[in-house]
Amino acid sequence: MKKTLKRAWIAWLCVPVLFSCATYNNKMSGYYNSIGQADYYRAKSLLEQNSLLQQDRNRLLYYMEKGKVYHLLGSYDSSNLYLNLADSFIEQKRKTLGDAVVGNLLNPMMQTYLGEDFERFLLHYYKALNYLYKGDVTEAVVEARRITLSTQAQQDKFKPNADRYTEDAFALIVQGLIYEAAGDINNAFISYRNATDLFLSAKGPNYYGVRIPEQLKNDLLRTASQMGFSDMVDVYQRKLNRNYQPAQIGEGGELIVFFERGMVPEKTEQNFVLMQQGNGNGVFLFNSQYGSFNVPVDFSAARISPNHSRLNEFRTIRVAVPSYTPRTYPFAEAAVTVNGQKFTAELVEDLNTLAPEILKERILKEVGSALTRQITKKLTEAGASAVAREITKGSSKEKDDRKKERNAETAALTAGLLVNLFNTATEKADTRNWQSLPASIQYVRVPLQKGNNQLSLQLGRSVKTITIQAKGDLQFYNWSVSH
Repeated sequence: MKKTLKRAWIAWLCVPVLFSCATYNNKMSGYYNSIGQADYYRAKSLLEQNSLLQQDRNRLLYYMEKGKVYHLLGSYDSSNLYLNLADSFIEQKRKTLGDAVVGNLLNPMMQTYLGEDFERFLLHYYKALNYLYKGDVTEAVVEARRITLSTQAQQDKFKPNADRYTEDAFALIVQGLIYEAAGDINNAFISYRNATDLFLSAKGPNYYGVRIPEQLKNDLLRTASQMGFSDMVDVYQRKLNRNYQPAQIGEGGELIVFFERGMVPEKTEQNFVLMQQGNGNGVFLFNSQYGSFNVPVDFSAARISPNHSRLNEFRTIRVAVPSYTPRTYPFAEAAVTVNGQKFTAELVEDLNTLAPEILKERILKEVGSALTRQITKKLTEAGASAVAREITKGSSKEKDDRKKERNAETAALTAGLLVNLFNTATEKADTRNWQSLPASIQYVRVPLQKGNNQLSLQLGRSVKTITIQAKGDLQFYNWSVSH
């Protein structure tokens, strides 16, 4: 018996090595470091060499990261090749029964990654920019329409008026800008109005960390006036507490500049201990910084009866759930200087706030899934012990019943221990995410003179000079700064 237990102890030491070292962030750190250092060619090379992302369950992440790095390299056709693959993957791929089984027996990292809700909206943003930079306004408008479809899909996931992330204000603003670039002022107005209503419906002064931009107010009132919607102008002047003053647009048109700063929060893992309430009723108390909740076991997912006899043995359960760690960036003003005038950008998307808030909204679901997974593993462990005991008894040639029983118990203990070690080593939260997305996005609308315009972009201590050939239309430019 001692020899058998010694072997089990050695196995316990080895299993964490096999499963704990190769985490998602570990394997992606070189790529993300290269992105942060703006070494995009090296980032592309590391991405292509990364075996983890070649696995089908991580295929979406590969498409999104490859599309992003090509965008940063200015290869807009190649960028959209991969971003379109990502879009199609989300549309066509769904979690299968096999995914659910693997998630319950191992961990959600082994399931097919289908993206965070906000990641899907950012796909449209980058795809639209790629098309606009190529001069293909028609395809950019297709992306604007797909923002509406993505919004509807997001809303369909929840009950009407649910206090959840069902729309993205930044995506709606981008949608309005695309329609405006295409000369569709009516749809631009609708998009600006929807974005404005979203900000106005927020419980506090911010919508996921963002105050309603002054530029959005101007764009809403301007497009309403252009369409002759005087009643809408009156309504929103009152709601926004401002008087609309038409501004003269220069002959050169305007430039929308997006300042993308840093990287989205890293998704990490947190461990919690849940305590069962009552006597084997399958309801556990989850107490954390998110609050205190009663979390029931999903018996259908665990494929067990609510009256399972072993449930009362599990007084406490350790679960692993994802958590975001926002990155800290000191305040840095973003501004554009052109033709002797300075224009200061406004915050329009705060993923440092948005990502953790969305996770907080679904934390009960995350904990419930982790609890069900652990219950399934515990019952598997008990089952393995029982099977090992019966097999040993049945195959034993011992005539002494006491020795036969001791051998059976040793086999049961060893089998249970090994399954327990495997279950412990494989218990992980899903820490995958599209981490090269920016932590925040600011934007500003800049008037241009006809012909060449030299613009100075500034974000904190970072400065960049660009030249824009103005032709009287609406143009776009995005600048990514890592710090």
